[in-house]
Amino acid sequence: MGSTSHAPSRDEIPSLESFGVQLHPDTHKYVNDPQALADAIGGNSIRDVFANPITVLAAFAASCGGLLFGFDQGILSLVYIMPAFLKQFPDIDTAASSSAALNKGVMTGLLELGAAFGAMSSGFLADRYSRKKTIAFGTLWFVLGSVLQASAFGYAQLTIGRFIGGIGIGTLASTAPLFISEIAAPNIRGALLAMEGSTIVIGIVIMFYITYGSRYIAGDWAFRLPFTIQIAPSIVLALILWRMPYSPRWLVEVGRDADALDSLSRLRGLPTSSPLVQAEWIGIRAEAIRSREVIVIAHPHLQDGGLGSALKLEVYGWIDMFRTGMLARTYIGIMLMIFQQFQGINALIYYSPTLFQQLGLDTQMQIDMSGVLNIVQMVATCSAFFVLDKAGRKPPLLIGSFANSICHIVVAVLIAKFSSDWAAHAGQAWAAVGFLFAFMFFFGIGWSPVPWALPAEVFSSSRRAKGVAISVTTNWIGNFIIGLITPPMLQNAKYGTFIFFGFFSVVSGIWVFFFCPETKGKTLEDIDSLFNSKAAREDSQAHYDLVEAICTGNHPGGLKSSKGSEQWVEESK
Repeated sequence: MGSTSHAPSRDEIPSLESFGVQLHPDTHKYVNDPQALADAIGGNSIRDVFANPITVLAAFAASCGGLLFGFDQGILSLVYIMPAFLKQFPDIDTAASSSAALNKGVMTGLLELGAAFGAMSSGFLADRYSRKKTIAFGTLWFVLGSVLQASAFGYAQLTIGRFIGGIGIGTLASTAPLFISEIAAPNIRGALLAMEGSTIVIGIVIMFYITYGSRYIAGDWAFRLPFTIQIAPSIVLALILWRMPYSPRWLVEVGRDADALDSLSRLRGLPTSSPLVQAEWIGIRAEAIRSREVIVIAHPHLQDGGLGSALKLEVYGWIDMFRTGMLARTYIGIMLMIFQQFQGINALIYYSPTLFQQLGLDTQMQIDMSGVLNIVQMVATCSAFFVLDKAGRKPPLLIGSFANSICHIVVAVLIAKFSSDWAAHAGQAWAAVGFLFAFMFFFGIGWSPVPWALPAEVFSSSRRAKGVAISVTTNWIGNFIIGLITPPMLQNAKYGTFIFFGFFSVVSGIWVFFFCPETKGKTLEDIDSLFNSKAAREDSQAHYDLVEAICTGNHPGGLKSSKGSEQWVEESK
């Protein structure tokens, strides 16, 4: 049967027979109880995570986008103090330019600005062209930006390259968690979403030490080599992703229900006759139909299929993200990203040598401690891979906020009291270093992975791409602000920089305690129940009605019931 560009209306739902599907006797039990479905799919042990190589490999390929971002961060902290780099680009050398601190902030921030643009555009691209193809678009942008940076001989080309590369990073950072959340089973979704956060930090560590070694190369290749090497993961990403299945939820959104069933079967490693696959597929279809209904009801005058209506519908789709019924979810994604950035993580990553310089460490020790700082975060974020599906999302955030607040306050006090003579207070200096390491560890367990994972979970399928795009755009805007203001703050405010970050750490904990939902172990379609609003209750009832319509054909203008549908009615009574 032909496919449409969107999910069917309620009175056009195809029969199960048209897909060659005969309902398994146990399907009704799972489709009416999403929690039972989630529990039946499997546990959250390491064996469960790697039970289906296809899903893990697809998630790993998407996570390579995080690796690319990590590579960029790993390069920056060292090239900023590399003599060959400063000689080639004197605009960011404090010894050669009075505006070096601002120029350094602009160079850092332009990548984030490009990333914000890439993240925002990814919502449209992911809905229209698929999650897979949008990841490919992002990879191309990143490669172009890397080539421009590696071949730059002037500050202008370098910053333009960073902006273009940023578009790719933003596109990848927004689309990867979206894709992963839609292909992962609920029992391992947290672990696979944490994988992207882990690859960011793994990328930082790998490229930090590549740059650590390349700085001994005489001439320009000391910094050009790392900028060139960061292209390599793009090739791996493209080769693996090419063979991976499309998101079954996106396939349903565009009316390709049969392809969605095949994709889901492949991702779960189960036949299409499995009640688990059938129940998840039916639930996905019901949500897609309901999401389409909500859009049609909200914008009935834009359903003629014309280009003008499609463009207006796209604009209204973004506006709808800030209206009643969706605002609470949008707010969660935005606040998570604000608190992630304003606790100072990227200030430590980008400018760690400068921070250690303020603690009285010599040049070599600044570099060595920057490497250790990144390793500490890598250990923490890799630990999150094992934690999120067991502990949940909220506890790691709360622990992180509490610990981060203490770390920032202690470091601020130590700098305020002893920075005038670190040579006479070496013990206090190393205590400050220790608290910076502690910050990186506790941040890495909770605030590093969860803000990337949770926005991809709380939105309905039709809104997920835009919701994640808004969340990630907020992250990059915050990242841009932090990259821009940190050098002047470190230069002028000194210990006040840590008071600033400590304040946001305290507020983040209060916000998480009262407003952040827990999504552990729930199917994406069941997460609506967490938002106990009138719209959520209406959607829940509509979902139940649509499930029955899909399985029985009992809907306005419905198709005749099959034998399996009749059995469904009897067993559901």
